[in-house]
Amino acid sequence: MRDRVRERRERVPVVVQGRGRRRAGARVLWVCAETVVTCGVVVLLLVVHQLWWTNQQARAEAREQVSVLEREWEISPSGDEESPPVETPVTGETVVPGESAAPGETSVPEETEAAGGAVQARPSGGARARPSAPSDAFAILRIPRLGLTAPVARGISKRSVLDKGYVGQYPGTAGPGRAGNFALAGHRNTHGEPFRYINRLEPGDVISVRTRERTYTYRVDQVLPQTAPRDVGVVRPVPRSLVKPSYGYNTAGSYLTLTTCTPEFSSAYRLVVWAKLVGPGRG
Repeated sequence: MRDRVRERRERVPVVVQGRGRRRAGARVLWVCAETVVTCGVVVLLLVVHQLWWTNQQARAEAREQVSVLEREWEISPSGDEESPPVETPVTGETVVPGESAAPGETSVPEETEAAGGAVQARPSGGARARPSAPSDAFAILRIPRLGLTAPVARGISKRSVLDKGYVGQYPGTAGPGRAGNFALAGHRNTHGEPFRYINRLEPGDVISVRTRERTYTYRVDQVLPQTAPRDVGVVRPVPRSLVKPSYGYNTAGSYLTLTTCTPEFSSAYRLVVWAKLVGPGRG
């Protein structure tokens, strides 16, 4: 009898201790599960914000800007009025929008942001580029094949241009319809993603650029599927890839260049589309 009582007394603490450990383990598992679920919800919300909400905001702002431009142009057309001169971010020289930089040179900034497809380059001589000031849209880009209509602003800053759903003009490149290279950058994913499907463009497709003065028509001529982010040759007055020299041109003309990131959801490389002016134009 005494032996049985002793056995019961010895077993009781062991049983209680086992239950306590199981309860503590269950609490730990529950906390871990809640943490995982919470993190998952946060990540999901971030993805929704980045992939959906930023597109909605940027597209709405871009559409509004297009409407504003069209209303202004209808109310106060200016004929062949010239655009005001701007200062290039590299040399500090004054250049009339639409006039190209010196032959063989480029005025793209030293450091442009990878997202959005802007080509990154360093100016000759090692001089550090000054960031271009944000500016309002001055043109409307239309690509019928893609159903795309987007405002065009000067500069390729993410915050003040590209993230607003705009297409940005590389500083120092030619203006619409001018001799030289009218070079543009745009997001391929998020923030309106105006250039998401430019990989679908083929030679012969039409691209139009409307300004206050007139509408310029370009026709797609070449597509460079992939090049390095620092392939500055693609935005020069006579565009030619420095990485893949078989792509590009040897003679002066009036070119339109579209650049964006590739592959999708990555900024590892750049996709480039070139088009030639077919009318009207100004030398």
